[in-house]
Amino acid sequence: MNRPNPKRRTTQRIDGPARSPGQSTRRVLIVAVPPVRTLDVFGPLEVFSDANRSRSEEPIYEVAVVSAGTDRDVLSHLGLPIHTDQTYGEYCGPIDTLLVAGYDGVSKVRYEPSFLKWLSESCASSRRFGSVCTGALVLAEAGLLDGRRATTHWNWCEELARDYPRVTVDPTPIFVRDGNCYTSAGVTAGIDLALALVEEDLGRQTALKVAQMMVVFLHRPGGQSQFSATLMAQSSEKRPLGDVLAWLPDNIQRNLSIEGLARRAAMSPRNFVRVFHLEVGKTPARYIEDLRIEAARRQIESTAMTLQEIALSCGFTSAETLRRAFARCLGVTPRQYRASFGRARVQ
Repeated sequence: MNRPNPKRRTTQRIDGPARSPGQSTRRVLIVAVPPVRTLDVFGPLEVFSDANRSRSEEPIYEVAVVSAGTDRDVLSHLGLPIHTDQTYGEYCGPIDTLLVAGYDGVSKVRYEPSFLKWLSESCASSRRFGSVCTGALVLAEAGLLDGRRATTHWNWCEELARDYPRVTVDPTPIFVRDGNCYTSAGVTAGIDLALALVEEDLGRQTALKVAQMMVVFLHRPGGQSQFSATLMAQSSEKRPLGDVLAWLPDNIQRNLSIEGLARRAAMSPRNFVRVFHLEVGKTPARYIEDLRIEAARRQIESTAMTLQEIALSCGFTSAETLRRAFARCLGVTPRQYRASFGRARVQ
């Protein structure tokens, strides 16, 4: 059976005893805890690899994938083993950046005391450290998140807060920086985090070039939130409110009054507002605004429509109303957003 092999990559690899890096070399360790999620390893690995390829100088990153156990073969959540460069016990040498990749959160992982000790000492001696997805639980077990603000995949934020009460858990952001500690949300958020680290090291232009090569956002829109109003609509299976939530995204250009939505749900306006807030967690007006902003973002990113045209097609009364909504919810204007993510200039 063929298996993923992280040794086949353009980043400089570390085999055997680590050599002293050059002055500009930054050594990155990605720690794989079984059953590791493959994208949590290979997503950041691709970012650092593309950052090396984007430079005309010598590669700046030396990257090693390190096993959290005594075997270099680490089982992935897909059932396929990943062959790492070294085990944690074999690694020696300086560390610039250490990232703990996420593991299958359904599985309860037992950590060897010697590994936790190594992890704690390695993070303490590195310039920065962090985690992807449920890797935050590993950092927390080692006491590295005590007194810090952190995040993880939204599905395990409650577990992180419950089991490690000294950690201030924020379930919303894609990633969180607290001092030299960086924690990120699930799966693809590891790519967002790695891009942020590259931008921190090499500047925006290099990070943007890497993002373009990978066809991803350099800065994900929506305030780096893990949550989407459109996905929220798909998650509600209750009736009749589920029907209203499924209907709304295709009808945001309409005049969506509480009375009209309540009639569609066969409820009184007062009961509709109460049930809506109970199921969705926000008022109908705020939810509809979120849907309209999401739709406007997509049009700003992919079309040359004017802001007035976009505003009217998404249910805003004017371009000025759209501008105020963007500034309030995203912290940027539509013009600034299009300058970062759009294909055409704002007219």
